Amino acid sequence: MALEILPLTHSARDRRRFIEVEFRLNRNDPIWVPPLRVDRMAMLDPRRNPFFEHAEVAHFVAVRDGRDAGRIAAVRNRLHEEIHGEAAAFFGFFETEEDPETARGLLDAAASFARERGLSILRGPASYDSNDVFGALVSGFDDPPMILMPYNRPALPPLLEAAGFRKARDLLAWWMTPDGMPDRIRRIAGRVAEREGFSLRPLRKDRFEEEVRIVRDLYNRCWERNWGFVPLTDAEIAARARDLRRIVVPDLVLFAEVAGAPVGFAMSLPDVNHALRPLRSGRLFPLGLFRLLYRLRRVHRLRILTLGLLPEYRNRGLETAMYVRIFDRGQELGFVLGECSWILEDNVAMNRGIEACGGRIARRYRVYERPV
Repeated sequence: MALEILPLTHSARDRRRFIEVEFRLNRNDPIWVPPLRVDRMAMLDPRRNPFFEHAEVAHFVAVRDGRDAGRIAAVRNRLHEEIHGEAAAFFGFFETEEDPETARGLLDAAASFARERGLSILRGPASYDSNDVFGALVSGFDDPPMILMPYNRPALPPLLEAAGFRKARDLLAWWMTPDGMPDRIRRIAGRVAEREGFSLRPLRKDRFEEEVRIVRDLYNRCWERNWGFVPLTDAEIAARARDLRRIVVPDLVLFAEVAGAPVGFAMSLPDVNHALRPLRSGRLFPLGLFRLLYRLRRVHRLRILTLGLLPEYRNRGLETAMYVRIFDRGQELGFVLGECSWILEDNVAMNRGIEACGGRIARRYRVYERPV
């Protein structure tokens, strides 16, 4: 019954072992959405993921009675330290059997990683940072997660708290439906466009590289003051653009412009998790690819994963106009449910705006931390 925490290398063999832990622990959970193994292998590979250019990552597995009983990633993000002036390390990809000793052993390994590098806080889950899958689900366990959102069983938060972790921030996910949008909000959105002299346009896929450069500039300027935000590097933006190009729907990516100059953007994506959920092996071959393509045509949910404006254009009703356009166009394309996620719980203006548009809180995620 002895527990052993083993460090892994970044070799293909060890990355496959790290990935397999998630499949073993979750395969019987009908809510869990398996990742594509090929995508996960690339994400964990320092040669293919530009995140490693400014970060140091260690992977660990917990071994009990000859089986891998859990895993964790420990992360030093030098860009976060530079931006926030904070000696914080992160943990992510945290999976464990429902056993306090195993959970504590993995978290202590991540804490030791942080301490050895002179860092004083351990925060997470973050896989690998706030631009990726962020937070632990603490309410809303009865529905599969949206694309690029976390999922864990209800036992995980108590295991974190038993290991000394406390809440740092909560993140909210709001559900919105086109028919839930009040008529007065639609009228306000129309008046805002006329009063403010702004226009909304969709993504121009035939000028994709140019659009990516606009997104890069706006993303890093619109969110620079958010808690926990770390700007994406040029290489990270380029890598994400390559991945998302496969699934992006141009009419669901909006650019807000004033006098022809971009002042904000919103990105919504079809919830491809609906298509991935039946692929329990996480493999596309031999038959998974056909099943994936078939189910992608039946996706009816979308996630608004970013919506931001430059500071001088906020709180003027432009956000509302963008929500209305996304949901009207989404309904025309067959989407009947949208999730706005995630929003910091203390982002009062954004949360009130979503609520005014008919949104309701569907899920809550928690970022935990403890001294090391």
